[in-house]
Amino acid sequence: MRWTLIPLALLTASLGAQERVVVFTNVSVIPMDRERVLDDQTVVVRGDRIVEIGPAATIRTPANAVRVDGRGKYLIPGLGEMHAHVPVPQAEQQLGAGYAERVVFLFLANGVTTIRGMLGHPAHLVLRDRLRRHELLGPMLYTSGPSFNGTSAPDPETARRMVLEQQAAGYDFLKIHPGLSRETFDMLARTADSVGIRFAGHVPVAVGLDRALAARYASIDHLDGYVERLAGWSPGAGPEGFFGFLLADRVDTARIAELARRTRDAGVWNVPTQALMDGFVSDEDPAMLGRRPQMRYLPASVVTQWVQAKRNALAESSYNAARAQRFITLRGRLIKALHDAGAGLVLGSDAPQVMNVPGFSVHRELQLYVAAGLTPYEALATGTRNVAAYFGTANSTGTVERGKVADLVLLDANPLADIANTTQIAGVMARGAWVPRAELDRRLAEIAAADR
Repeated sequence: MRWTLIPLALLTASLGAQERVVVFTNVSVIPMDRERVLDDQTVVVRGDRIVEIGPAATIRTPANAVRVDGRGKYLIPGLGEMHAHVPVPQAEQQLGAGYAERVVFLFLANGVTTIRGMLGHPAHLVLRDRLRRHELLGPMLYTSGPSFNGTSAPDPETARRMVLEQQAAGYDFLKIHPGLSRETFDMLARTADSVGIRFAGHVPVAVGLDRALAARYASIDHLDGYVERLAGWSPGAGPEGFFGFLLADRVDTARIAELARRTRDAGVWNVPTQALMDGFVSDEDPAMLGRRPQMRYLPASVVTQWVQAKRNALAESSYNAARAQRFITLRGRLIKALHDAGAGLVLGSDAPQVMNVPGFSVHRELQLYVAAGLTPYEALATGTRNVAAYFGTANSTGTVERGKVADLVLLDANPLADIANTTQIAGVMARGAWVPRAELDRRLAEIAAADR
């Protein structure tokens, strides 16, 4: 069964009337400028901006405003998913028209108001502009261009041409995948620096972590290259496995702090995608994972593929549960060390990807950061103020303050007390467009029914 488009009639008013006023009354605000809670506040949003915030007793609610009762609830900045994948047109041919729109709504329904698309396509430039013009309800989208890999960029001259073409096309950054030669990567980096476009993603084997840090990646994703570097692994030294999985018991953990300091000094951010790794290498039953409630929001064929991919991983002769636990624990130590060293961390889970449903997986990612040793506030910062710092938009996004863009999430419980409370969403506001829980649920139900 092909999916059909969900009508957008719901938000015609809020998307079309940019000066609509929404007021959150008697709400506890977690501004994320520092670790604190401001109780019994009124927050006034006009158009796409926060125009007033202060004690409820001192703020007058404008006439004709939409009032949102925040009593007993918590208002936080919208979250960023910094390793997202937006479906390409070929996926829509297989899974039905409107699939990409559904995916971006799944992010929004989970409080994600900014996404960084990590495998770009010309269609994503059109989608990005539709989202920014409020023609479509969803997060702010930053998109890479098509991937640089051993097939698409087999030589330095091809890489140079691709960099210039993607910069001219208006992509926000370049995406690096495995397979690039060292010479090709060096040309890519030189050309990107010369025209002022950043690059991010994987660390190809021929490049290695040392060169990646020297080249000042905008971000290294998946902690790619760190386990290999800690194990002293080099090409030709034997199989390293999935992101160094086979090397997890051969690393020199005494060097973790040094690598973290070097990462900070290089100004390189990391996007851990710990939820992807945990879901892929854990010994959890694939069939059980495939029956998680959030799986109903994806086409059944996609879930079936994910379940089989995990079954295949568990069937590998090199797999065992003890090694998997060492691998996840080691990555947790890296996350904590990077944070402690002051190296930049931003929230990213890699969705949609094996067992990671868009939007839902960022909450699992946050919980894994806390399991690694971050406080709930520190974990929440990776998806709010740190995202703004990464994009250089801290003057307008990332915190709940007067004058900031109104990307907000209303929660039924305090996430600073328990990071799992980020899942208790009472409503989401995307650049001033307010979507209450009942409307989120209605649209989610339509998505769930579309491919069943």
